[in-house]
Amino acid sequence: MMQTIRTLICLAALLSALPAYSGKVNQEAPAAKPSPVAVGDDYIIGNDDVLAILVWKEPELSHPFTVRPDGKITLPLVGDVKAAGLTPVELQKQLTDALATLMESPKVSVMVQDARSQRINVMGEVARPGTYPLTKPMTVLDALSVAGGFRDFARTRRMFILRNLVDGRQRRIPVDYKKVISVKGPNENFELQARDTLVVP
Repeated sequence: MMQTIRTLICLAALLSALPAYSGKVNQEAPAAKPSPVAVGDDYIIGNDDVLAILVWKEPELSHPFTVRPDGKITLPLVGDVKAAGLTPVELQKQLTDALATLMESPKVSVMVQDARSQRINVMGEVARPGTYPLTKPMTVLDALSVAGGFRDFARTRRMFILRNLVDGRQRRIPVDYKKVISVKGPNENFELQARDTLVVP
């Protein structure tokens, strides 16, 4: 009996030493920051891309910057800088040169955190319709694969691609799945362009 009482007292003391459960988990944990996406050295920065720019020992200059519709970002001390049309390495050199007039031996790093300019859309009768990054060449079959393939009633011979043209108009390109997978005759498994929308009716 005395052994049981001593055990209960020890359990009570242990429980009282634990922090109270509030019903929420990891309340104090900071939100995770998005990691840079994997892009090649030849990736061309475009409008709407989010760039992670780090300047060593300069925290006020180290932030995510979104490329504006005019293709520029605004960096403190430097001002407007053209980013669209450059690779991350080219932009890194440009920022380093600009900061070199203001500080001694600046060390700059530029990474693509979110490649928003290089995306495609897959819509309609596919398993996972949505928006997908285009950080490497992607064909019609590649797009169908990442979207999970066709649903049961997809009209695979009446697919089409909507492509935005430089003059603001939109071009509709018919795609026949039978020709996409054809080994004889014309093959329509061509590469998609940024902002293309593949529609599977």
